[in-house]
Amino acid sequence: MNASINMDCVARSKKHLVRREQLVNAAMRAINERGRDNLRIRDIAAEAGVSPGSVLYHYPELDELMFDVHRTVVEGFYQRRARLVEAETEPERRLATAIDTGLPAGRDDDVARTLYEMHGLADRSSLHSSLMTSLFDREVTLYSAVFQVGQASGRFVLAEPSSVAARTMVVLEDGFGLHLLSNNTSVDLAGARAVLGAYAQRVTGCDLQL
Repeated sequence: MNASINMDCVARSKKHLVRREQLVNAAMRAINERGRDNLRIRDIAAEAGVSPGSVLYHYPELDELMFDVHRTVVEGFYQRRARLVEAETEPERRLATAIDTGLPAGRDDDVARTLYEMHGLADRSSLHSSLMTSLFDREVTLYSAVFQVGQASGRFVLAEPSSVAARTMVVLEDGFGLHLLSNNTSVDLAGARAVLGAYAQRVTGCDLQL
């Protein structure tokens, strides 16, 4: 009897986790369509194909769902970026890939849009602030590793400490990313890549051929 009850509990727990994952994905789509500030429970329910009551059953508090959305998009964004960078064997290609994966393709880049929307909660929530901070720190570490490997191989001659150069790269791409997503017509992706590339080439002494 106890074994049967435990199996039922495990099954319900797995179903609950699957449903929460579906709701997180639905919320991400709804945020991209309506914006975070205009998001309603019924919008998430419609995207997920469930009732508003089902959303509230799995997420009684919308804040909890927003945290899971933020956590999911941060992790997915970073893991994809790190995987693509680390797949390159040449230091120059690693650095070029880091630049390419750090900039949004434009206003239709759903992952980047969700990321920036959720970062907007950092000024009112320590939990969201910690997610934004952790992503920044991990991206700085990623760039630092690229610079250090390039220096160790003799391909890069760094004009600045790797930690300083890495922080500058992340700040630059975050600033350009905000303008690209805000449809600032004075900023385009090619121009943003050129500025980041120029700084990277100056700090490494290496032609990246972006």
